[in-house]
Amino acid sequence: MNMQTDDDKLSFVGDYGDVLGEVSFPEDEDGILNFNHTYVAPSERGSGMAGRLMGQAVRHVRFVGKKARATCSYAIRWFQKHPEYADILVEPPAAEPAK
Repeated sequence: MNMQTDDDKLSFVGDYGDVLGEVSFPEDEDGILNFNHTYVAPSERGSGMAGRLMGQAVRHVRFVGKKARATCSYAIRWFQKHPEYADILVEPPAAEPAK
């Protein structure tokens, strides 16, 4: 498994090029990165992969000196559980969006 970093997403890719997990954080028009999607392949669910992806992604955002917001329900819950990364957020994580 390899980690692949793009401008707007971070992915774990399997040996055959299959995406095992991904977190997307495209830049909004106001220059803020938006954690708007997380994905983990069914075979990897429950392994902690989404949490590892979020941890790597927020460290990347902090390293490049950007600010972010969370609109994905998983990302919102992750930031609520990890207040040590609140410095990269433009606002505190809101309550989970209605389904």
